[in-house]
Amino acid sequence: MVSKIRKNIMREDVELPRKKSKVLMNILWEAQEKYGYLSEHVLKQISVEHKIPIAKLWGVVKFYSMFRTEPVGKYVIEICSSPSCVLNGSNTLEEVLKNEIGARTGQTSKDRLFTLYKTSCIGLCDEAPAMLINGKPYTKLTEARIKKIIAKLREKANANIEKN
Repeated sequence: MVSKIRKNIMREDVELPRKKSKVLMNILWEAQEKYGYLSEHVLKQISVEHKIPIAKLWGVVKFYSMFRTEPVGKYVIEICSSPSCVLNGSNTLEEVLKNEIGARTGQTSKDRLFTLYKTSCIGLCDEAPAMLINGKPYTKLTEARIKKIIAKLREKANANIEKN
């Protein structure tokens, strides 16, 4: 039988890497929030400041789809590609999105307003098809609804430009 001390030591050994990973994820997330994406320059700074090998940073950034290594549009659209969404027409709606924003999946529109990504399940299967725009969920999508959402976002962006 393992003693209490040994159990605590074992638990700490297992939890320690997780804590370091959480810190790394937070560092990367904060940098992305500040700069909009994680450029090579930003990653090199993080590497030097936190003494983390650049290869490890690139590995984490490329593994997690929430991290961006290229500039993105004002509105980041993530259309769900889970089985439930696909069965409810998300592939067709992805084509509608491409046409409406003028960019392919994984790209940013020329006006830099929209970036389109495909993502795995976003947990809204009961309201499929679904997408996120800057983290805000849009569910029970139709072609008409997508066109309306994109038109409103364009209108909002144009209104903000006119104010400035």
